[in-house]
Amino acid sequence: MNILTIISLTIEAISERKARSMLTTLMVVVGAGLMISINGFSNGILTEAEKNLSQLAPNVIFVNSVAEQDNEIRGGPPPTPKIVFNDVVANRIKTLQGVAEVIPSYRGSVTLESGSKKISASVISFDPRKIYAIAPNVKLVEGSVLSNDRNTIVLGTNIANPPGENVPFVVLGQTLVAKYTFVGEDGNQITNKKSFVVKGILKQTGNPNVDNSIIINLDAGNTLMNKNNRYDNFIVLAKNKDLVDTVVDGLKRLYGNDIGISSAEAILDTIRSFNRSINSFLTSIAIMALIVASIGIVTTLYTSVIERIREIGIFRSIGAQSIHILSLFLGEAIIIGIAGASIGIPVGMGGGYILGRIAAIAFPGGTPVIPSYDTLALIQVWLLSVSLSVIAGLYPAFKATRLDPVIALGRS
Repeated sequence: MNILTIISLTIEAISERKARSMLTTLMVVVGAGLMISINGFSNGILTEAEKNLSQLAPNVIFVNSVAEQDNEIRGGPPPTPKIVFNDVVANRIKTLQGVAEVIPSYRGSVTLESGSKKISASVISFDPRKIYAIAPNVKLVEGSVLSNDRNTIVLGTNIANPPGENVPFVVLGQTLVAKYTFVGEDGNQITNKKSFVVKGILKQTGNPNVDNSIIINLDAGNTLMNKNNRYDNFIVLAKNKDLVDTVVDGLKRLYGNDIGISSAEAILDTIRSFNRSINSFLTSIAIMALIVASIGIVTTLYTSVIERIREIGIFRSIGAQSIHILSLFLGEAIIIGIAGASIGIPVGMGGGYILGRIAAIAFPGGTPVIPSYDTLALIQVWLLSVSLSVIAGLYPAFKATRLDPVIALGRS
């Protein structure tokens, strides 16, 4: 019995049990497809994060205030920071080894009005001229001017040109009104408002935090958002990227756990760690699906052995060796594994794009995650799927070789 005969008989056996074989193959497709989708989607998230963080200068460190735990009561007053960020703190940070500059900023959310149109936006208040020190790759539309005038405003691209709208919200040179609402000491709501002239519009960056925000002068932010000279955070610039760790260590020695410290690389490391954890969890689910598929292969082939006992007896009576019988049933497992893995790869790649679209819908304002596929990973998933299928086929195939031909021929 040559190899071509074995392949022909194997395909014929699968064809006779189409429904069962297709369902078993489908289980392999689902397992392999899940692994591919998850891997591609998680790689896409990491690629997007790296792209967004690459816009920041490598020497940037963000320093945030940490709130007192006892004050974090829902419905109560705003939590009190452990350290009030002011010019004294800024000057103290400037004295640390490796620090080139400290940029204070205010943050909040305002409503912008342009004629009858309104839009909500996150506001970052600092000297707009410092933007290139923080994000050197940021680009402005033609005609934009960066100045530290308290009456000018710089808009993210999604604010100036809201997605899905045919008409811009504002254009360069236009005047708009920003409104900020807060609770006063008497418990009543107070609304501050200020007019700004649009002097700059940022080009698309792909980072929703930038594309959906606005930048105003530090003094304007202090007045509009009633900050009373208490900064929300500091953007600390190290003299070079090699001194980032030195500055971070100095900040920790100075303020310990009373402040929050993050850098572009630290943020990326956190994303990588989280991504690995989620990817491992979801991949384990996909592997379980492959194991279930393997059990399905065992069941399918074992049933096939029982149904073909007389056929096995005939093969043995005409001289077929155990290796030939083993090859017949193991061939079915191999074909099912190869078919399932080969179909599962393109299905999984398509699933990764679907996951990216779902993520964009689930988090409005974000851009769809474009999955990233590694050729080596695709090959590994294919080999794993086929290997598990072969392993699953070993027991029923071995069982078939142990049948006594005399007893097998006696079965009807």
